[in-house]
Amino acid sequence: MDFETLLKELCTLNGASGDEGAVRSYIIEKIKNKCQYKIDPMGNIIAFKNGINNTKNKVMISAHMDEVGMIVTSIKSDGTLTLSPVGGIDARVVIGRKIRVNGIQGVIGSKAVHNLTADEKNKAAEFSSLYADIGAENKEDTEKLVCPGDYVYFDSEYYKFGDDFVCGKAIDDRFGCAVMIMMINSNLAYDCAFTFVVQEEVGLRGARVAAFTVDPDFAIVLEATTAADIPPASDEKKCCILGKGAVVSYMDRSTVYDRELYLLSKQIAEENHIPWQTKTMVAGGNDSGAIHITRSGVRTMAISIPCRYLHSPASAAKVSDMEASLTLAEKMLEKMCLL
Repeated sequence: MDFETLLKELCTLNGASGDEGAVRSYIIEKIKNKCQYKIDPMGNIIAFKNGINNTKNKVMISAHMDEVGMIVTSIKSDGTLTLSPVGGIDARVVIGRKIRVNGIQGVIGSKAVHNLTADEKNKAAEFSSLYADIGAENKEDTEKLVCPGDYVYFDSEYYKFGDDFVCGKAIDDRFGCAVMIMMINSNLAYDCAFTFVVQEEVGLRGARVAAFTVDPDFAIVLEATTAADIPPASDEKKCCILGKGAVVSYMDRSTVYDRELYLLSKQIAEENHIPWQTKTMVAGGNDSGAIHITRSGVRTMAISIPCRYLHSPASAAKVSDMEASLTLAEKMLEKMCLL
């Protein structure tokens, strides 16, 4: 199975928090003959892959299926749609972007510049001031096609560019899903549980439930994290850098990571010549925040890829960082199973 093709197909799918069905169905098709799996009431896929050897410890590897998106809140008299973000989206990155709702193309609009007040011109746009335009004549025409509660997705292309770069929506966290599919389709040295979870972008909800069910001793969370590695960011504000390998954090806003696992990951990376880096800022968070405090506690680490323009229609990452993350996850799984 080709990793880059897998990633492209996953990123092209639409699946915001609470609407992960298309992503879930795709993943099941890729893993159904390679492991045992079930779908829990939240919509998480909980899979178990037998390894060549039994494990001393129960290890769980997790990634979230959902992406950021938008949802229709009302239809105005002129046929345009008011929206609310699903997950953390900066309103400034969506103005003028192509979107789809129920398969219908449209565009995100905002108040015309010449109609803005002096105060509005000096403030960042808010979602309450935006609307989706699907080309309808009036409210009645729109109501034939769309209703409140329908999801709105970025209509963006996935493509390769530059030196080893890929660009597209939902790299956060279809990258992690792609890595786990690759691992499930490989010959693992040790048994492992894999959880493809829902609703990370709205509060780490699926991971909390999945971790409670699996009850692991150790967990690896696969993620994409903000790089901010181009000017005008100063060195300490760059967080992490594209092309410098897998990112392993010591702390973020939701987790203080297991110290032994953090140091072990550095040792394993150096011994196996795996490009490795850490974050220079305590920022962001991921499903580790829910997993590490589940039941009596789970020893947890996160392996991420640096990603520019996160939570936008055009996130950018490097394939080499993804490959480094996959290799590090495989090596850490082997170590965790025997700690």
